[in-house]
Amino acid sequence: MAQKPTFLEHLRVQRWDDHRYYHHSRINQSLHFVSAVSFLIAYMLLFSDPAMAALLAWGVAMSTRQAGHFFFEPKGYDDVNQATHEHKEEIKIGYNLRRKVVLMTMWALSPLVLWLPAGGLVEPATDFAGYVHDVGIAWLALGVAGLLFRTVHLFFLYDVQTGLVWATKILTDPFHDAWIYRGAPLALLRGELIDPMWHARAENAQRQ
Repeated sequence: MAQKPTFLEHLRVQRWDDHRYYHHSRINQSLHFVSAVSFLIAYMLLFSDPAMAALLAWGVAMSTRQAGHFFFEPKGYDDVNQATHEHKEEIKIGYNLRRKVVLMTMWALSPLVLWLPAGGLVEPATDFAGYVHDVGIAWLALGVAGLLFRTVHLFFLYDVQTGLVWATKILTDPFHDAWIYRGAPLALLRGELIDPMWHARAENAQRQ
């Protein structure tokens, strides 16, 4: 019987799988670098202005991050990992593209919901600044809810450790991504659109 990996080992595997499966495009990597820096700034703002932190996190960090996945990451056969796009989407631990569509749709519609009469459930803003603040708080609540929902969902799909590891990965991704993708913009400027992934090819070869 195989020994269960430790929390840190499990975290390393989830990070590695996320990188090797879903971050081949140098444009995607560069957008993740921008996203990571934006998230780090949002983390600092969270203690003094939670609404502004959420506006930055969703309006800049999440939008650039997901744009990289939706529009620039290759969707064809992954010869580095010998896997189809459909297979990778099926085994994705976190939010695959289908789940991300649902999440991003909720994000896009929430400002419209706040604009409509709430029937006394929410105190309507009296000016534009107040409305923007309310949108920020709504986005913050959506982010927390999205994180908690998938974490608990993973408890039932896999086990508690898998869910907690994934939540830890998501919360610490900005630190990790800012470091590993710091060179992507320069590679992109050199004309390299796809990361050759020599490190991933070498590790996959060792596993075989």
